[in-house]
Amino acid sequence: MALADRLDRESLARAIELLLHCEGSVIVTGMGKAGLVAQKVVATLASTGTPSHFLHPAEAVHGDLGRIGPRDVVLALSFSGQSEEIVRILSFLREVPAALVAVTGNPASDLARAATVVLDLGPLEEACPHNLAPTTSATAMMALGDALALVVSRMRQFSAGDFARLHPAGALGRKLARVEDVMRPLSVCRVAQQEITVRQVFVAAGRPGRRSGAILLTDRAGKLAGLFTDSDLARLLESGRDGELDRPIADVMTHRPTTVPSGSLLREAVELISSRKISELPVVDAALRPLGLIDITDVVALLPREEAAGQGDEAAGGSAQSSKSTAA
Repeated sequence: MALADRLDRESLARAIELLLHCEGSVIVTGMGKAGLVAQKVVATLASTGTPSHFLHPAEAVHGDLGRIGPRDVVLALSFSGQSEEIVRILSFLREVPAALVAVTGNPASDLARAATVVLDLGPLEEACPHNLAPTTSATAMMALGDALALVVSRMRQFSAGDFARLHPAGALGRKLARVEDVMRPLSVCRVAQQEITVRQVFVAAGRPGRRSGAILLTDRAGKLAGLFTDSDLARLLESGRDGELDRPIADVMTHRPTTVPSGSLLREAVELISSRKISELPVVDAALRPLGLIDITDVVALLPREEAAGQGDEAAGGSAQSSKSTAA
């Protein structure tokens, strides 16, 4: 029988409501293997937007019961429902009082009788050949705990952006980072007005230190009007069009360059860089004013090694936005 078919739907709905409307923290507890499962459930709850903490029941009776308050919800895991350490804290929970959700396989146990809501897993045969070691029951507890966490997260409308805030490090953080987190801010970008000449732009927009391979060009209202890259300059010189250096840069810049709006995920920006085969991607606000620039060298440094290799290969095919090939 599937786990979902074992559970009473009304009890499951009540448990979800308690977790969803918890004004404090969800305190998850369990002893032995159930305790290890409880720690995993705490991690899932916390990472999906539900404040939660693990309480070791043996430590609880030596002072850690002070962690539980009346606004908390306790999620207790005990297949037998008679674990001595769990039973010893039940009287305290009644006094607090804190709501208690019991996950057990024994609806007649002390734990179940004390609970606000009982999630009865029913009789389960352990995978252990002696039907003793918590295996099947531990797996069922973990599946149920993760399911509760994800349902509550969905009901909270927990978004990918919310997830990113809680996972700023590692591969997940890189994939869910915002463009503002990695872009070069406008203060360190080369910026000029589109009316001045190419020669004047390179003099006026010069900056010491490391620079990006593009100049952001704006109109009189401060909106992004175009982009001119070092590759564009190289093409002018290689084709003998030196005279155009003294013409307005608007005549040779990339009009309507590919951009990404502020607030976008980094992965969206990477997809644009890859699909358009460009090396620089301006970040703009709602009024199309430039806020910064994403340079492919910065992105490659952030991506996991295998992804970075792929992006680098693709970018090599077309290293810069040009006025003839990359207009949005």
